[in-house]
Amino acid sequence: MIVNYGFQATVTARPGMGDRLVDLLSTALNDGGPGTSEHCVVYLICRSASDPDVVHVTEGWTSEEDHHRVFAGEAAQAIAARLEGLLAGESAYTDYVPVLGKTDF
Repeated sequence: MIVNYGFQATVTARPGMGDRLVDLLSTALNDGGPGTSEHCVVYLICRSASDPDVVHVTEGWTSEEDHHRVFAGEAAQAIAARLEGLLAGESAYTDYVPVLGKTDF
């Protein structure tokens, strides 16, 4: 599948809660989670090398519409609701349209 829409989010956990944030974000890859949708082509969780409480999430989707539809679902909304208690502040989001790249996971 081709990625036609994507975004990168930088989220900062409350001090010392970076592991819990990564654990919660990883549940998107559990059965029925948004990361398992046929429309989710890339779901990558990374940590800052200098601050373990800063987490970067990169997602690639078949379309923006597919992303919004899946995110509106029960599984994604349950994850989003649990995020609020872990975050130190507002998250930074950058959406994009991929042009070229390579993934070998």
